[in-house]
Amino acid sequence: MTEPSLETIIPETGFADLLDGIAGGFASFSSAVLVSEEARWPKRFYFRLHVEADELEVQLDDYGARHNSAFCLLTELTASIRGFASAGLSLTHLSKRIDGYGIYQAMDPSQELMLQDGLEQARAFVQSSICRFIEAWWAECELRGFGLQRGSTPPEALPAARRFRLPRDLGNEDLADEELRIAEVASKYLQAVEMLESCGLHQEADPHTRRKLLQSCCTEQIARVFEATVHNLQSAYDTYIGNSRVEGEDGRLRQLRGHISASLHLLEAVTHLTHFVERHESGQREDVAEVPLAEVVNRDEVQDLILNKLLAGALLALSAGSPLAEELLPRYTDMQTLTVELAPHLALHARPASLIVAIVTFHGTPVEMQIGDSVANAASILEVMVLVGSNSEARVFGFRGDSKPLNDIRQLFEVGLGEEGLEKLPGQLSYLRR
Repeated sequence: MTEPSLETIIPETGFADLLDGIAGGFASFSSAVLVSEEARWPKRFYFRLHVEADELEVQLDDYGARHNSAFCLLTELTASIRGFASAGLSLTHLSKRIDGYGIYQAMDPSQELMLQDGLEQARAFVQSSICRFIEAWWAECELRGFGLQRGSTPPEALPAARRFRLPRDLGNEDLADEELRIAEVASKYLQAVEMLESCGLHQEADPHTRRKLLQSCCTEQIARVFEATVHNLQSAYDTYIGNSRVEGEDGRLRQLRGHISASLHLLEAVTHLTHFVERHESGQREDVAEVPLAEVVNRDEVQDLILNKLLAGALLALSAGSPLAEELLPRYTDMQTLTVELAPHLALHARPASLIVAIVTFHGTPVEMQIGDSVANAASILEVMVLVGSNSEARVFGFRGDSKPLNDIRQLFEVGLGEEGLEKLPGQLSYLRR
């Protein structure tokens, strides 16, 4: 016996009748913000728009509206509003808190003005773009005769949307080695700065050149890497340093956290807007949605905002904190030097070199490896292999860094670089077996 299909095709007119119930919350709030007297939207406007647009988009996707000619544009407009609302939430949150982050102490007046102006221009552009998207959403509803009615109640009079969660207390027990954790965060902070600075991003006025630059240096995939790197940095700080005794005694730590947070909120907006450019404005959508979307918000204007305001601001906020991280690193690191010599029957080839890199990566603090006058970052397998390959006759190696990774490197050399099998490594190096 043939099993019946679990899907039933409904006519477009039937779905249009369902739309009032599906889109009711979004329709009510989206029309409300258009009549708001708030010239500068508060965070709760963006939050509520994101919640309502996200829920509506899920419902539309459940019915396959994205792949239906009558409802495709409505779905893409809803998705655009959701993404821009998320960007607006990050930017508005930052604009309210940036003065308290203490990051302006590390900037000259021109840099401070650049960051402030870029943030305000980005926030204003996102707000005006959302208004245009909402107007286009309602125009599409009216054109299709969907029957939804605009509300006239301003959002100030509507109940606030709230989400609830349990307290985040897992892992908040007293943590040992606070100073080592601070050194690790400072080290990873400098790595994040290097990552952004090495991408070749710079302000660019010409739209064509700007588009090519973003396509090579900040695709959505790369933007998510930027955001995740800084988000992980902030999470590590909050887990190991936030509200700790050491944080209370050293005001520089909270200032470093301010640099991290400022850049993170800007990079969050970069991710959402880059997603819009690649998903809705790059030829990946059907013409029925692509062309109208391009008429609502111009891709060149969005990319100008991404590169010249948001990425420039994130790099500025992060780079300005580099001297602070460099100052904190030696303060919270037990800097030592180590000299080791290879046993006669051993060679420092790729496998043992990778174990050295794994030790440094595990501890998270910077370690330099030296042969003669040549120095390499011991956390980079490429730099280590180049250093060793350029000094193939060397039998003596120097290391400089925190005592903990150096002690493990010494242990590794004492047990023959793991050449007899990782299972024979001492317990101190058990993490290398993973």
